[in-house]
Amino acid sequence: MTAPVTLALTAGEPAGIGPELCLMLAREARDTGLVVVACEALLAERARRLGLDVTLHPWQPGEPARCEPGHLSVWPVAGCVSRAAGKPDPANSRYVLATLETAARACLDGVLDGMVTGPVHKGVINEAGVAFSGHTEFLQALCGVERVVMMLATDELRVALVTTHLPLREVADAITPERLGQVARILDRDLRAWFGLEQPRILVAGLNPHAGEGGHLGREEIEVIEPTLARLRQEGLSLTGPLPADTLFTPHWLEQADAVLAMYHDQGLPVLKYQGFGRAVNVTLGLPIVRTSVDHGTALDLAGTGTADAGSLHTAIRVAGHMARCRRRAGEVGA
Repeated sequence: MTAPVTLALTAGEPAGIGPELCLMLAREARDTGLVVVACEALLAERARRLGLDVTLHPWQPGEPARCEPGHLSVWPVAGCVSRAAGKPDPANSRYVLATLETAARACLDGVLDGMVTGPVHKGVINEAGVAFSGHTEFLQALCGVERVVMMLATDELRVALVTTHLPLREVADAITPERLGQVARILDRDLRAWFGLEQPRILVAGLNPHAGEGGHLGREEIEVIEPTLARLRQEGLSLTGPLPADTLFTPHWLEQADAVLAMYHDQGLPVLKYQGFGRAVNVTLGLPIVRTSVDHGTALDLAGTGTADAGSLHTAIRVAGHMARCRRRAGEVGA
């Protein structure tokens, strides 16, 4: 009998809503095994504050995760020195990073099948003197990969990015044939491996208004994007574009696609978040492990109130479980 998929779930910033979102999962039975990687005392204290009846079970590798209502398996991580809701403390920064490293190494070692990350506060971590630009870059370095791709997804739409957190004036120079080629290949490969798509259909946005309008509104499409897409098509990738971004996100085009490749952050993500904020998931492609995340921040103003919405976390867990199962099936076929 095939063992069930079991995921690591990091609780994120201790002062934010991450710990209570983890606890809310215990309200009902789960068909995917979850191990919360966090300070056990933090979870217990937040449960008492919110009046949640949750029994925490310290977990060790090799044990099954508790999936019945009212119970959570916890991989205890020490070092959380301040547990006050809504009041972040830079002294907790190394603890937060320790939860990420613990979860990621468990996935790399095959102990767990993937990881889902709760929201962290990058500013607080940097205040502690620790260089940290985000989950994605941290996991990229830990896993030793050259390029990763950010993709946000809902049930209806997937949007991947060629560039991510760059000032707008730097975007055009960052879109090189090498970068565009790497990102498109990773997107195609991981849609096949992690999502079970035999021939992913990818729509590619142009950089400029009207996709450059034949060079009258910019030449990046002519000089970089179109030649790169032509070479990639010769490799077998199914790519349509470059298309004007203002008409790409319409039913006519989206009905023909499995994913959209946008050139920069605010070209693609506003559309996706308008379409599905609160039920979207952030997926890191290009890693050797499954990693998804919620699509929101720490919401310090909501922490400890019991009013946080766990919708995005439920989606992140469901997508990570699907990815892990696809990977497992692919491994069984290739064995």
